[in-house]
Amino acid sequence: MLERLNQAMEHIERHLDRPVEVSDLARIGMTSEYHFRRLFSALAGMPLSEYVRRRRLTVAGAEVLAGERTLLEIAVRCGYGSGEAFARAFRAMHGVGPGEARRSGASLRSQPRMSFRLVVEGSSSMRYRVVEKDAFRIVGRKARVPLVHEGMNPAIVAFIRGLGQETRQRIEDLSDQEPEGIVSVSDDLDESRAEGTGLDYYYGVVTGAAVPADMDALNVPAGTWAVFESSGPFPQTLQYLWRDVFTQWFPSNPYRSRPGPEILRTRPSQDGAHADAELWIPVERTTV
Repeated sequence: MLERLNQAMEHIERHLDRPVEVSDLARIGMTSEYHFRRLFSALAGMPLSEYVRRRRLTVAGAEVLAGERTLLEIAVRCGYGSGEAFARAFRAMHGVGPGEARRSGASLRSQPRMSFRLVVEGSSSMRYRVVEKDAFRIVGRKARVPLVHEGMNPAIVAFIRGLGQETRQRIEDLSDQEPEGIVSVSDDLDESRAEGTGLDYYYGVVTGAAVPADMDALNVPAGTWAVFESSGPFPQTLQYLWRDVFTQWFPSNPYRSRPGPEILRTRPSQDGAHADAELWIPVERTTV
């Protein structure tokens, strides 16, 4: 898998002067577009689109300083429709406009080319199981919140506190199948998964029961799920679990992620410092 990812990185380098299609990268990686975006983001620590943008502007910076092409020619080669749009993007990355950089020979920022390699640590194992699950629904309350990669999500904390104890208990009483009890569900995420982009957050339960009139519901079709277990400091261990699933488990197993909600069942300790977690990720077997 890592070899195919590195071939996709080479494809990006050869196409910095033209559109880079995710479908082509997924074909090279022999996986789906959805899974390629997820895997790249987890491995690289940034969305695919952001990496391509930074690489283009890194190459553009070198061409601006070289002075062999006009600024408009460089802008067009980088895919910008106007010199103004190119100048704004250039300044956002380099802290200086392209004209000023050319005149003064300013110091510019650089996004290095990425390649991926396997680092064998072998000090811990990941507990998981694969489950075939019939169609079900998530029932509870929903809010649109920004994505936070590390630390507590203030929008989610405020949303849950605002529900009130009575409402939270009514939701919990609807649970009738695994994962049992209250779950946190993330759905309809921006494909970039960039910090601050939105997602639908459900505070709810997995159930086959009827939906109360004052509750929100998300219908989930039948499918295959990979279920991961983790214990440790809260909330860092839970957030690291998502990262480890995509950087360690997927490259080593014959599965890829598929579109669908991600379900987290958390059981915090009495003091809230630690938690046991169960993460459900929708998956499908690969054919290669």
